[in-house]
Amino acid sequence: MSTRNNHIRLLGDLRDLLFPPLCPVCGRPIGDGMEIICNTCRWEMPLTGFISQFDNPMTRRLWGLIPIEHASALFYYIDGSDFRKLIHGFKYGGRWNTARSMGEWMGHEMARSGIYETVDVIIPVPLHLLRRLKRGYNQSEYLAEGIGRILERPVDRNAVVRHRYNDSQTRQSKHDRWDNVKGIFRVRHPERLAGKHLLLVDDVFTTGATICACAEAILAAAPDCRISVATLAVSKHEIAGYF
Repeated sequence: MSTRNNHIRLLGDLRDLLFPPLCPVCGRPIGDGMEIICNTCRWEMPLTGFISQFDNPMTRRLWGLIPIEHASALFYYIDGSDFRKLIHGFKYGGRWNTARSMGEWMGHEMARSGIYETVDVIIPVPLHLLRRLKRGYNQSEYLAEGIGRILERPVDRNAVVRHRYNDSQTRQSKHDRWDNVKGIFRVRHPERLAGKHLLLVDDVFTTGATICACAEAILAAAPDCRISVATLAVSKHEIAGYF
């Protein structure tokens, strides 16, 4: 190992000693050998198991809304749960590296399941330019990047854009969320999507309004493509009737 690499490693060890990485869920220091979240939170994480299931409640929720190949989420988004902090950390707190690491976790689960092996291209659900400038990044892009790194699939960040600014979905009622996302997406490069199996990636699936609006725009521009969906979390309340 070169002298320069030794120095970098020593600086990294010193940083971890003085500022140990904290679990994005509980805030406690992450011990040696742990990745992303601490072992306690990993054990308590409300995993869905959907990634390894062809027929799961999230897929059923989307039946009749959009033509769908597969749909899955890694864990349940539950009101009052500490695991909401993980998502809020990268969505509002600048912890983009957590999003990428969680994407890699999802990618490993997808690779093990074999269900997503026919995916050709990964499409992160885009943010409007103004919201992206305010936040500094699109968290869905980092999730997609992590998945793509493990599955060895390209991430296309530019084929689909959110060309109209809309109010945050978190401030909308369940009914208004569907009206809030009508016509907000546009496909700029349909030739890059035509005939391919696309994996749409977003952070949280609640009503499904945003994912469906994005998928509808893609299918209108490239009707011969196939679409699957992957989100980091899914609202357990929204899919309760599909088990």
